[in-house]
Amino acid sequence: MTQILDSLSVAPERKILCGYKNQTNSVQIVRIANVPEWYFERVVFPGEFLMFHALPEASLEVHSNSTASAVLSDRIPCEKLEIAEEDSQQQASNFN
Repeated sequence: MTQILDSLSVAPERKILCGYKNQTNSVQIVRIANVPEWYFERVVFPGEFLMFHALPEASLEVHSNSTASAVLSDRIPCEKLEIAEEDSQQQASNFN
């Protein structure tokens, strides 16, 4: 399942389209915490591909499910997750 979510209210030229796929066998929580006045947090199920808009300087935190809590397992700069707008449909279908 592919989700496209965009709740970032900045000038369109400042946003980049990003994609992240949960390639693990467990549920993950992804979050962007370094952009002031913007809250972004989603649950990503195993095999799910998530598309979202972000600022190039944002970082996606990936929290993996642990027995008692979620543990920060990775922090990825959003500019490394960028996909071209015109390729977004192709990218999404490749990850399904």
